[in-house]
Amino acid sequence: MPTPRDLGYRAVPEWAPHARCWMAWPCRDDLWGEGLAAAREAYARVARTIAEFEPVTMIVRPELVAEASLLLGKGISILPMAQDDSWTRDTGPLFLAGPGGRAGVCFRFNGWGERYSPYDEDARMARRILEHLRLPAFESELVLEGGGIDLDGEGTAILCEPSVLDPGRNPTASRSEVERELAAMLAVERVIWLPAGLVDDDTGGHVDNVARFVAPGVVVVARDERGPHRLALEAVRAVLEEAVDAAGRRLEVVPLDLPAPRRRHDGRWLSLSYVNFYFAEGAVLVPAFEDPADRAAARTFEQLFPEREVVQLELGPIPEGGGGLHCITRDEPAPPAGDSADPKPLYHLPPAD
Repeated sequence: MPTPRDLGYRAVPEWAPHARCWMAWPCRDDLWGEGLAAAREAYARVARTIAEFEPVTMIVRPELVAEASLLLGKGISILPMAQDDSWTRDTGPLFLAGPGGRAGVCFRFNGWGERYSPYDEDARMARRILEHLRLPAFESELVLEGGGIDLDGEGTAILCEPSVLDPGRNPTASRSEVERELAAMLAVERVIWLPAGLVDDDTGGHVDNVARFVAPGVVVVARDERGPHRLALEAVRAVLEEAVDAAGRRLEVVPLDLPAPRRRHDGRWLSLSYVNFYFAEGAVLVPAFEDPADRAAARTFEQLFPEREVVQLELGPIPEGGGGLHCITRDEPAPPAGDSADPKPLYHLPPAD
């Protein structure tokens, strides 16, 4: 059977033009506990902010549609769908572009290495989104979440080894086997393996908290000069400074200092990182943590993206759930010129008067 690469498809970088942003409504009671209502308000605030720049579709359990509509307000599309959790970066498809238009890859999802369950509905989410969009879907046997890989659109991928080679995810896979699968599915030609993620990251160490491409050959990397993540991030930066991408370039590495470390209610470190930002149409949304480092992070993004509006957004309780701004969003690339694919209608219930 031909692979996506055989058919001329390749991964789309996140800074490419967007058709929309996909999100999923918080619904896991045992994750949010008494903070569930606050989490829903925070997700709604993020959705409304993104909707100022591009369309947003919120996946919502059917029984929660009316409540979600009231909080989201007008302008946010709602797609009723079964779900287990609310992290579309990890459960949505990885989109491709090729001679035939757009397509997507459905990597396996198993609750971040069986850390959270149930996850059966979220394991089907990528395919359901592609079916809704009437786009071809390619199935992979590799367990991989969207937050666990970053791509430059030119054949280079960055991965954190502890999450991808996690025994709970891919117990028998080797680096070379993962690289072959990424080559077949995403047209990846060079993989840069990082040794660690953030300490206490619920995902086991996702790359979208530590290092991401902002352009081909340019990577932002988290830095923690005195906190609990210092050693891990120094090791990450050392690898990136020696790395070569698929085009043979040495990477330009741009540091982003983390905010002051904070602990969760259970004593573990929160995953707070400005690297966990979101590209929107004409804008970059950057997390804010009510920390002096917020402004420095904004200035860095303003220098990196003078042509985009930089918007900082307080995340409220979202980090307590184990993720950030990038984790709760999944960008869908715009169709290429001439792509006439017409997705099924979306559903939006206006708020009651």
